[in-house]
This record gives sequence, structure tokens and C-alpha cells, in this order.
Amino acid sequence: MSEPSKALPLWRLDGLQALLATGSLLNAIAFFAAMPFASIYLASRTSLSEVAIGAVVGSIALIASVGGVVGGTLVDRFGTVPMMVLGLCAYVAIYAGLTVAKGAPAIVSLLLGLGLARLFVEPGGKKLMSLAADEDGRIFRVRYMVLCFGGIVGPAIGGVLYSISAVAFFAVPAVFYTGYLLLILARRTRLAALEGSAEDRGPRYPLRAALRDRLLLAASAAGLVIFFVFSQLESMIPLYMAGEWGEDAVRYFAGLFIANAVLALLLQVPIVWLSRKVRPNLMVVIGCVGFALSFLCFYAAATEGLFMLYLGIVFWTIGEGVLLPLPDIAVHELASDDRKGTYFGIAEIRYLGFFAGPFVGGLLLGGDVAYFVVMALSIFVCAPLLMSRRKTAASNGRTEVTVGADA
Repeated sequence: MSEPSKALPLWRLDGLQALLATGSLLNAIAFFAAMPFASIYLASRTSLSEVAIGAVVGSIALIASVGGVVGGTLVDRFGTVPMMVLGLCAYVAIYAGLTVAKGAPAIVSLLLGLGLARLFVEPGGKKLMSLAADEDGRIFRVRYMVLCFGGIVGPAIGGVLYSISAVAFFAVPAVFYTGYLLLILARRTRLAALEGSAEDRGPRYPLRAALRDRLLLAASAAGLVIFFVFSQLESMIPLYMAGEWGEDAVRYFAGLFIANAVLALLLQVPIVWLSRKVRPNLMVVIGCVGFALSFLCFYAAATEGLFMLYLGIVFWTIGEGVLLPLPDIAVHELASDDRKGTYFGIAEIRYLGFFAGPFVGGLLLGGDVAYFVVMALSIFVCAPLLMSRRKTAASNGRTEVTVGADA
């Protein structure tokens, strides 16, 4: 392991790392420019009920989450670049189709197709990042910051375009995905060289071996727990605020959301600095405590005022900034090069937390204090999962790996 003094700055990326980070940025902007408005679009262009609309929008993530196992396996079997090209072409075609689609069957089919395209792009993109990464996996913290930036810019673009026309609204994401596709094609030879030839890709079907890797399952379960808690910010917290502040809740929540996005970008550099000074397990505890304190602040805001809301979002962003990148860093450390697609595909199961979180939160929210206590304690379930250790195989070139270590 490198000495902390020799650790590279967060943003110092080589050519391929910068290319992959740029691709992630294009992906994030395209995603956030359209998906936050999918429910509104379906409601205005179809006669589907609210339940049906929720099922359609939720199914996009469900397909990508469960199907990521298949996509990751195909990435390892047939090569990352070809599968990513297939997925990105699908994205472009689907968004182009949505510019002219009319009627519920066509629109719903195309939206569900976004989940299928994601099967190849997400595991493939993460595999290439892992292959190009330095040993500390800091590129996945850069990826997290890129997603935060996309979460700021994308909705702003989508909100403007939605008011102009459906053609412009869906055409712009198609343009961003075309840009991502061109980046991959322009450097396809160098990217393909990262994973070697077809003969170097190892077992034809590595899925069984991956499913027996307890540390992979632990990292994936940790990600599910983190997303279970993380999903509360966009689902239950706004409902809680609406019950306390009525119509003003929309304005207050918008301020919280913006503050979260800005803080997520600003805090990542000091978080990386701190992670190089303290033990990885302590960083996990810091992240869990951050989330737990945020729920206590949110609960106190009902009686103590708005200051507690914004103090809570500071603690929330600390927890988020520490914990969200760790499952990907763990998979990066665990997987041998020939199995990274499969490993990252299995890890996509964490997105089921976005289904379980709002469901359980909805059951508990009526009890107020019970909701906040349960959520504050739930995040600590990820701690032992992220603190697992193992002796790696000689082929990985390490004597010991700490799941979730980021330095």
C-alpha cells in the first residue's frame, strides 16, 4: 500500500481515467435531464393511473438492478467495449424513439427499454473504471462527484426543455449518449486493451463463483442498506416536511436538495484527505454516525426550527459522501480483472434499496419518532458488512484487502 504522502490528488487522472469520468458525466446529465420528469410525462401523455405510472417508473430501476447480473456476465463473456457500445446505441435509439412516440404502449415500452440499456452500460462502465483505476480506487469517488454534478445540471436542463417540447426534451439526452458513445468508439482499442484478449478473460461463466464470494455478497448487501436509508431523502423526508410546514415544504426541500448537492461536491476532497489519515473502519463508522445524526436533526426540526433541517443535511451529506462510494470501491478491490463485469453486475442489486426504503419508510412515518429511530439505527447494519477482511488470491497481487478501504 502506498504511503499517504505519496497518494495522488483526487482529480489527478490519466487519459483513460479522464475519458471514463467524462463518459460518466455525460451519462449522469442525460439520466437526470429526463428521468426525474418521467412520471409527469406519463401523466400528461397517457391515461395511466398513478399506481401504474409508479410501477412503470419503478420498473426501469428494477430491470436494471436485477438484470445487472446478466449484463455484467455478458460484459465479461463478450468484452466490455462491445457490450457498452450496444447499450449506448440502445440509449440513443430509445430516446430518439421517445421524440416521436405516441400512446401508452409505445411510450411505456421505450421507457422500460432504458432499464435494459442500463444492464450493459453500468457494469461495463464500472469495470473499465476499475481496470483503469489506481489501487486506492479514488476514481469511484470522482464518479460519485460527477453524479452529484449531473444531479444539479441535468434537472435544470430537463426542466427548461420539458417546457419547450417533447422532441427537445428527449433529443438532448440522445445527444449526450451519442457523445458518450463516440468517446468509447474513439478510444475503443485502448479501452479493450485494459481487459486483454478473449483468451485472457478467464472462466466462461464466472457467475457461480461470484455468487459464492461472501465478501462480494457482503459489499452488495452493504450497498443495499445504504440505498435503503439514502432513498429516504427523496421519498419520506419531503412527506414529513409537508406534514410539518404545509405548502412551504416544497421551498424548504428545494433548498435542502440544492445544499446537499453542493456540499457533496465540496466535502469529497476533505473526506478523501481524512480517509488517508484514519483507519478505513473508522471512516465507515463516521459515515454511519453522519446519517444517524441527520435523522435526529430532522426529527428535532419540527420543534427547534429550520436550522435543524440544514444542520441535518450537513450530517447527511457527510454520511453520504463517506459511504456511497464504498461498495464500488469494495468490488473494485475484490474482483479479479476477468470477473469485474460480473461482480459489478451483481452489486447492482443494491438499487433494490430504492424500493424497500420508501415502502418501509411509508409504513413507519405515521409513528414519527419510530421512523427516525429505525432509520438512524438501520444504517449501522452496513458497518460490519463493509469491515470484512480477506486474504486475496495471489493473482490479485495483494496480501490483504479491506472491503470498503479507500486509501
